[in-house]
Amino acid sequence: MPHLDIIDLSADYAHLKVLSGVSLSVEKGEVVCLVGPSGSGKSTLLRVLMGLTLPTAGAVKVDGREIDYHSKASVRAARDRMAVVFQQYNLFQNMNVLRNITIAPVEIKGRPRREAEEEARRILARMGLAEKHAAYPDQLSGGQQQRVAIARALALKPEILLLDEVTSALDPELVNEVLDAVRGLAAEGMTMLIVSHEMAFVREVASKVVMMDKGKIVETGAPRELIDRPKTERAREFFGKILRH
Repeated sequence: MPHLDIIDLSADYAHLKVLSGVSLSVEKGEVVCLVGPSGSGKSTLLRVLMGLTLPTAGAVKVDGREIDYHSKASVRAARDRMAVVFQQYNLFQNMNVLRNITIAPVEIKGRPRREAEEEARRILARMGLAEKHAAYPDQLSGGQQQRVAIARALALKPEILLLDEVTSALDPELVNEVLDAVRGLAAEGMTMLIVSHEMAFVREVASKVVMMDKGKIVETGAPRELIDRPKTERAREFFGKILRH
């Protein structure tokens, strides 16, 4: 049974179909990277999974249990098992790093503050930010802020982590420190669905690569197969262009 099963999923935005019959299975511990041109539906897929955009058709199952996106309780239960990090850090500027990470576990999940802070410090150490717990966001680099955003998601103890272009807002020299943090999570066996345009990273970390275009899945395969030897004309065109630059 797949850990995450997406079945014939569709979604509209302002009468425009942004997902059309997307089906994808993700096994426990698998790292699936979504690639494709801008506007292909990659980020929308993550938004639908989290209940931020409602699907118009299809189903999403976690360990065989279907999420009812019209039920607040069902969406809340899904968010207990999945967490998302977007390309913008969205940190609270008036709170230090430790507070940014612990506010949701304490205020929403009801965990004891001391327990949440101890867990946050452990996660910060994993992210290479142990000494930054008392810093405020404007005292951090973009790469450090993005790692705090990842730490904040991990503090919710998700089984599945969704990452949406987490390096796209960063200066080039800061990209690797965030990718290193994601590499560490992959090595630890975290199930992840990653939207990325960093092809060298995708080739290295992905168990499976999914190329999307115009709200549909064009082709799926192992990284070296899909990137180096795509079968469809659209995939050959896409990878041919991006790998030349």
